[in-house]
Amino acid sequence: MDKGPRGINAFYRGFSRAVEGIDWLGPLALRIFLAPILILAGLNKLGNIGDVAAWFGNPDWGLGLPAPYLMAWLAALTEFVGGIALLIGLGVRLVAIPLMFVMAVAAGTAHWEYGWHALPEQTLTMPWEWRGDLIEEAVVRKEKATELLKAHGNYSWLTEAGSFTILKNGIEFAATYFVMLLALLCSGGGRWVSLDYWLRRATGGHGGN
Repeated sequence: MDKGPRGINAFYRGFSRAVEGIDWLGPLALRIFLAPILILAGLNKLGNIGDVAAWFGNPDWGLGLPAPYLMAWLAALTEFVGGIALLIGLGVRLVAIPLMFVMAVAAGTAHWEYGWHALPEQTLTMPWEWRGDLIEEAVVRKEKATELLKAHGNYSWLTEAGSFTILKNGIEFAATYFVMLLALLCSGGGRWVSLDYWLRRATGGHGGN
């Protein structure tokens, strides 16, 4: 067996061809991951559209957005319909664009002031975290809350389902979903398990993504 550069190149070419044979798994995994999150988020907004609109429009305790009812309906329908489209693989590249817009608006309006992390990470803090002060403050408050719960509550029962933490509410999730949607915008829904693929084949296309 040739272990020199030609052997390495041959191995890599073979490996690349093997991976290309399952390249549809990546888009499928992204779609299956994102679809239920978006569908449930849309359903929750649709079921509480008045409260969502009030939060969108109120400048004191909400986001202070213009046309809050319109924005609430657009966000809810984009998430719900877009989530279903991702699930079945229909118009994946098209629906990725408004969904990315929703994620960008959410990050910029509801989460930006809290920095990057959704939780006050200390050991896994990203270098681009711009609200490290909130992490430090959250640690102090968590220690105090833990002290109070241990003194006045059944702490072992309270933490049986998971350790106690504080929500920092940064843009981490919205940014992650944005990046995943960007990947789908570039890749499409993938082969075999997307309606886009079969519609292209049925209309004389070459399949692909």
